[in-house]
Amino acid sequence: MGKAYIVGIGATKIDEHWEKGIRDLMTEASLRAIQDAGISKKEIQGIFVGNMSSGYLQGQEHLGSLLATWLGLPGVAANKVEAACASGGAAVHAAYLAVKSGLYDCVLAVGVEKLTDAPTSDATSALIMAEDQEYVAFAGFSFVALNALVYREYMRRFGVRQEDIALFAVHDHKYAANNPLAQYNKPLSLEDVLKSPLVADPIRLLESAPLGDGSAALVICSEEKARRLNKDVFVELAGSALATDILSLHDRPDLTTLSATVKARSMAFKQAGIDVNDIDILEVHDAFTVLGVIHLEDLGFAKKGEGWKLLKEGQLEKDGKIPTNTMGGLKARGHPVGATGVYQIYDLVTQLRGDAGANQVPDPEIGLAQNVGGVGGTVAINVVRRVR
Repeated sequence: MGKAYIVGIGATKIDEHWEKGIRDLMTEASLRAIQDAGISKKEIQGIFVGNMSSGYLQGQEHLGSLLATWLGLPGVAANKVEAACASGGAAVHAAYLAVKSGLYDCVLAVGVEKLTDAPTSDATSALIMAEDQEYVAFAGFSFVALNALVYREYMRRFGVRQEDIALFAVHDHKYAANNPLAQYNKPLSLEDVLKSPLVADPIRLLESAPLGDGSAALVICSEEKARRLNKDVFVELAGSALATDILSLHDRPDLTTLSATVKARSMAFKQAGIDVNDIDILEVHDAFTVLGVIHLEDLGFAKKGEGWKLLKEGQLEKDGKIPTNTMGGLKARGHPVGATGVYQIYDLVTQLRGDAGANQVPDPEIGLAQNVGGVGGTVAINVVRRVR
């Protein structure tokens, strides 16, 4: 099999884009990625659009053909990829397979979501569709409530204080302050977080990723095509894996482990020929602070019940042991659900190129992005490597 290279990246700011529709956002991000790649849009052979809720919230499906039309590329192969909150990472995975197989030479992986036009109640209804409607949503659980169960069990089982977990929000906001694409650029204190209103006990408002609109895109090409481009730094998509877990929490043996993360991590590491010690920079799916901590453990960076120690000891800082969410993560950069997995890779490529400004990690070579659907029902792991 061949290799896959990310040769172009593009994204919109995550915000409340009242003046832009879903087609505007994904077209803008795609054109930016194509321009960044230095190619003609006519060279795109396939389009994979990650999105969760356009049918429910915008009454618009068929996003692949819609984007192809607005890009002026009728006839190109295009489709929507849906895996709840992991839709973006799943779209990148599909693009990776398309290029690695040799079927396509150059494709677009795009993530897009528009949440703020809808009433909060509708957005909440859309998000719980990541769970089993008949057995969970029907019983009155919200997506936040499910994560609250995980949070409470983690604290009970490992004897961890909430203030040590809530630090994840403080960490993210510190780095989002220097990210022009971030939804929230204001730093937070731990006191701010712990004094914010409860959403679902024990989760507080400022421990939760916000609703937002946005789109991010990647141009992914074969090695032969990538090498023909005039680039100072090449970024290989060195590994990409997708795994699932039992969908509903009530059927899982352990609420504090996302087995899909463990499975996808193992597959992606094997594809890339690396292990956990080779990762220089990390993006985790911290839709809620407790998930950020758990992901550090499931990815192999900390023992079970000790992920919070890396956070508290400063090991997630840009000059720490494993720099994590260095552009703000889901909590502060924002979480436009189906686009998040692509934004994560956008941020990693920015770092590998040395373009992260005040947030730049010293000389990173290998990065990992973990994108989670539901409460771990699906996990996408994508590994990127700098190649000169």
